[in-house]
Amino acid sequence: MSLVLRGKRINVRSFKKSDAESLQENINEKLISQFTRAPYPYNLQDAEDFIDLSNLELKNKKSFLLGIEFKETGKVIGGISLMDVDWKKKEAELGYWIGKNYRGKGLMKEAVDIILKFGFMEIKLERITADVSTKNPASRKIVDKMKFKYCGWKFEEGWGRLLLKRMLIFELFRKDFVK
Repeated sequence: MSLVLRGKRINVRSFKKSDAESLQENINEKLISQFTRAPYPYNLQDAEDFIDLSNLELKNKKSFLLGIEFKETGKVIGGISLMDVDWKKKEAELGYWIGKNYRGKGLMKEAVDIILKFGFMEIKLERITADVSTKNPASRKIVDKMKFKYCGWKFEEGWGRLLLKRMLIFELFRKDFVK
């Protein structure tokens, strides 16, 4: 199964095997590993394994783990997802990251807008949540810009690390998503 959601400067799309190098190049950063499940260092095999997993999850409609493609180059520069889709409750969790050379250009806001339209309008979710680390102000800005509402917090164990992170939980309902 293949999926392409078109934007002005980017496309949000399913990963292809040929994306492995640009995926590895853009996600291989300690900062990204602190806020995602991506290991650091992130090698080419990690990228290939993730691409296989993302396509399996897409096929089974469990999660939509998609690449952010910069139209100018056709390369994957980030990732965005609707994870752990609960089809009965009609909800999912939003996740996102973008390579350091592409930050501060409004590309992530465009990607989030695209995935929210897909989530609410195409697959008819009613609620999308986002967990944001208190130590990640850039991610917080995104949920604020997209009009997510704060609904609580939790401690989360760092992936593969012996530390706890305080995560702020935000939610957006379809009825509040104006498009």
